[in-house]
Amino acid sequence: MDILELTLKSDNLAETKLFYNTILGFEIAEENETQISFRIGKSKLVFESTDKKYKYHFAFNIPNNKLNEAVTWVSERTKLIPINDTEFIVDFTDWNAKAIYFLDNNKNIVEFISREELHNPSDLPFSGNSILNINEIGLVSDHPITTVFELIKTTNIGFFAKGPKRDDFAAAGDENGLFVISNPKRCWYPTQELAETCKVKAKVKIAGNSHVLEFN
Repeated sequence: MDILELTLKSDNLAETKLFYNTILGFEIAEENETQISFRIGKSKLVFESTDKKYKYHFAFNIPNNKLNEAVTWVSERTKLIPINDTEFIVDFTDWNAKAIYFLDNNKNIVEFISREELHNPSDLPFSGNSILNINEIGLVSDHPITTVFELIKTTNIGFFAKGPKRDDFAAAGDENGLFVISNPKRCWYPTQELAETCKVKAKVKIAGNSHVLEFN
């Protein structure tokens, strides 16, 4: 699955612009009084204005040889979320991937993930232009497995081959793009923040077919 465009909510577009454009250096694609969007590799990240506070979890895919450089790059711009007293990198051995995390201005949990099986190394120094695409979006459902089966009916997506497939957490898609679905009783790793129901709109391509999906 490819996540072409992801539309989320923000209660402060000015601060969102400052964080993603000025601090992280992402190119602004469009901007008006009610929304702002950023070009991030092959994807577009859109924030729409709202009066309500939403907290999301989403991930960006980076070259699989650039995570250590990404640690330095992010640390120069904002605070990484520590995994323990000395470590910032999480090794997901079951997924053959490693990741780092930080918060944006909206307190969204943002992840940079490198996936070995995508075989996408880069020879260039790490920068905002190194980010390849939006790789994951977290969704919240009382019944994650049921939600995946509903997605299968409408889009022909499948469960992520590496799992998980549990009553409280499930994933759909592949290494290129994932829906990670939690029930509201779980916290988004690596924080103690409970997964919250949030409005999400995603334009995705699955098996060559494009879909526009809206959640919550």
